[in-house]
Amino acid sequence: MAQERIEVLFGGQNIIVETGKFANQADGTVTVCYGGTVVLVTACVSKEPRENKSFLPLFVEYQEKTYAAGRIPGGFFKREGRPSAKEILTARLIDRPIRPLFPKGFYYDVQIMSIVLSSDGEYDPDILALIGASSALTISQIPFSGPIGAIRVIKVNGEFLINPTYKQRQECDLDLVVVGTRDGVIMLEGKAGQVSEEVVTETIDFAFKNLQMIIDLQDTLAKKCAKDKMSFEPQLVGEELISKIKNSSLEKIKEICKIGNKEQREEAICILQKELEVGLVVEGGDVVKEDIATVIDEIISEEVRTIILNKNIRIDSRNLDDIRSISCEVGVLPRTHGSGLFTRGQTQSLSTTTLGTRSDEQMIDALEGETFKTFMLHYTFPPFSVGEVKPVRGPGRREIGHGALAEKSLSVVMPSKSEFPYTVRVVSEILESNGSSSMATVCAATLALMDAGVPISEPVAGVALGLVKEGNKHVILTDINGLEDHYGDMDFKVAGTKKGITAIQLDLKIECVDLELLKSAFEQSRKARVIILDKMQQVISAPRSDISNFAPRIVSLKIKQEKIGELIGPGGKTIRKIIAASGATIDIEDDGTVMVASTVAENSNKAIELINAIVQEIEVGQIFNAKVKRITKFGAFCELPSGKDGLVHVSEFTDKFIKSVDEVAKIGDEIKVKVIEIDELGRINLSKKKAG
Repeated sequence: MAQERIEVLFGGQNIIVETGKFANQADGTVTVCYGGTVVLVTACVSKEPRENKSFLPLFVEYQEKTYAAGRIPGGFFKREGRPSAKEILTARLIDRPIRPLFPKGFYYDVQIMSIVLSSDGEYDPDILALIGASSALTISQIPFSGPIGAIRVIKVNGEFLINPTYKQRQECDLDLVVVGTRDGVIMLEGKAGQVSEEVVTETIDFAFKNLQMIIDLQDTLAKKCAKDKMSFEPQLVGEELISKIKNSSLEKIKEICKIGNKEQREEAICILQKELEVGLVVEGGDVVKEDIATVIDEIISEEVRTIILNKNIRIDSRNLDDIRSISCEVGVLPRTHGSGLFTRGQTQSLSTTTLGTRSDEQMIDALEGETFKTFMLHYTFPPFSVGEVKPVRGPGRREIGHGALAEKSLSVVMPSKSEFPYTVRVVSEILESNGSSSMATVCAATLALMDAGVPISEPVAGVALGLVKEGNKHVILTDINGLEDHYGDMDFKVAGTKKGITAIQLDLKIECVDLELLKSAFEQSRKARVIILDKMQQVISAPRSDISNFAPRIVSLKIKQEKIGELIGPGGKTIRKIIAASGATIDIEDDGTVMVASTVAENSNKAIELINAIVQEIEVGQIFNAKVKRITKFGAFCELPSGKDGLVHVSEFTDKFIKSVDEVAKIGDEIKVKVIEIDELGRINLSKKKAG
């Protein structure tokens, strides 16, 4: 295959897309280069479609190889293992905008693999991987309604910046990934510092205009080397079966669509499906159960969408902008450091907050370097939340993605380390789910944080919006339930405070939406968010003034940097001794900050007393309790609390005459001594008789 190379100026540097050099047995291959970062992206398709499938079997993998940054992996095996959270989130970032662009009925296995081959540590490879996925699909034989353009834009001091560095992203007010086609936006992912809806839409508009150059680049590449698209027979259910089911059961299906309760509706669908299976088999012919389920689902989809679009009525009888009934509780669990229960309709999150110390921080070993997280939010979705029976394993990609979105939503209101020196972990247990569980997590987590006494700057709430669109007609839905999510065209999650937006995530099932529609959705989300926050603040209006009695109390003190070594001691001997004696947890930072933590105040006080005894400057006149370590003919060497030794001369024990030190002291004795001299060599002379 001939090598092709296209490059264009993109955010201050050239982005280069090449093909024909690597992995030529894949159906589509490109490398995307930006600065010193290189990402290889391949697209492959199976030879035959899967049978009895009703969805696209798309597999997206993203891998960050440590050799890309000139490093060897840690651990015993010294090789890459399971994907990290960052790799999973990036794979989802690639999957979400490309999935809607495959044709209906295309059920071939498709695999996209993105491998970071080189990393300069300046730029996140995720946008390059996304551009590479679109490029590889565009030039391959795989049917794909692309290309799409992807761009990251930040806003710093009122100025837009394209494709910023990691450092620049840490200092921005808004960090937004925008993915679009020629005609509109297909995906959004962003974090914001309580910015207004107007600022976000202005940023989307700027990003959309600038991502067109990435689409132009791919079009140019496709003209040079794109393969002919493969022909395929869409795997769609036959019209005869659709007609039979409509003729026999359309009225029943319409009645089912009027059932607002999720469990009752699903039970009615199950009964109808079994009736149809029996009836159609009796009529004769080879009927596949999955086909019957697919037809029922499609008819329900048509009916639900028609009712919403033409009558502005929702299945649960709400108006288009109504929020489901909400209930909030705090302090629901007796021994956790903080807990919150948030229920919205049939979606329920029980969130807990746990306060830890510096030793509980999470180390993140990424290509750009090692960092530590002091705030973590984990989302769990047990099968009972939707009344199902499934094996329970580790967190899946969806759970990691939802947890990351909720964490992003809350991270901007978390206190600084100097203000609140705790490691904070929030866990959201989804106990019931009928749509928008990630946004319920944001609300429940806020309640749990405030219940735990974490001084967040503002409470945060989240809401998901949906869309039903046919041609030029569309309806935006506030607080979508599971049915509206399943049959609708959009899942638009917006989290924020009363001051502004903290996080957004947009996914579509259609090819794109325009900016005007997004503006309407943002305004609808803002109104809903304020209502939800008011409900939450009726239960707890501000963080508690004190933390739980079961949480560790952290006391901070400052020592001179040159004293750190003395406090730690040889091989950590001294600090381990203090921890064992006090029962407190102690963390020491490079600047001399010492954090002492314990759930018992006496333990913290004892640890602080022992620390001060070690790090304080020894001066003439000070009195200490010292331990006799060694006895000689001329006196006794005693260990001071700081670990330093001093000499009590035989004449400084008592005014009475003694023949030997053994008469007044034994090794291991603890005696009160006074510092009477520190000579030029730093030797300490002590006196027992002058100590009083």
